[in-house]
Amino acid sequence: MNATKAWLGRLWRIIAPWLFGLGLWQIIALIVSAIRGIIFPSPWQVAEVLWDMALGMVFLEHSLYHHLGMSLQRWAEGFGLGLASGLAYALAAGWSENVRRITMPTVEVIQVIPGLAWIPVAILLFGLNHTATVAIIVLTTFPAIAIAGVMGVRSVDQRYMRAGRMCGAGPLTLFATVSLPCALPHLLSGLRIGMGAAWRVLVAAEMVVGSGDGLGYAIIQSRWTMDYVSAFACIAVIAILGLGMERLILMPLEKRSLARWGMVSASVGASGAEAA
Repeated sequence: MNATKAWLGRLWRIIAPWLFGLGLWQIIALIVSAIRGIIFPSPWQVAEVLWDMALGMVFLEHSLYHHLGMSLQRWAEGFGLGLASGLAYALAAGWSENVRRITMPTVEVIQVIPGLAWIPVAILLFGLNHTATVAIIVLTTFPAIAIAGVMGVRSVDQRYMRAGRMCGAGPLTLFATVSLPCALPHLLSGLRIGMGAAWRVLVAAEMVVGSGDGLGYAIIQSRWTMDYVSAFACIAVIAILGLGMERLILMPLEKRSLARWGMVSASVGASGAEAA
């Protein structure tokens, strides 16, 4: 009996947020339709279109899978380049006071510029194409990773570094056993911020740069053709993917990494999960 009650409680905690979100969506659709006299896509209408798209319906000359694949490709390229360059900068600026003093103000300026503001710069540099979208993602991702990484590297307790050197540890060993664990919380925070920012600016860039495919391009084109149900379907795909990245990739990675390096007790996490 207790096991059944606990299982129902967990199931309710999973379903309740979805019921709330979909119910709120349905209420808004009814209110807008009643007040403005226009058709506001409901969850059921969007679900029907999503089902048709999943079955291979042609949408703006391509299938949903093609639009999704191109968006993911651009996001992966831009985020990967931003992550690599941000980590490389963090190592250089974190360990060199001169590099940090000279370059950090520029990185901070890049950080405060909204991602969409880079669109004209990217168009001037690369034109209206795939590369421009990737460049915008890199410029949005890089400062988040770089600043978080520098903070992480600077947070390393130098007493641990000296103790490691006294024990004969080389640079690579010190990095793997001292610098990385100490910097990990900052790096994970930067990773989460950068990943979310890259995903958001990707969709906006595809709307403006318009390379002929992608979820952002599909949304803006659906607006011009008044196909708002399809636009909402694409928005739903974006939301599901973003939530999936957060819950299925970032959160487990953060928990396992912190537990691996002894920053969060794995036993506490397990007991908390059992209690939940």
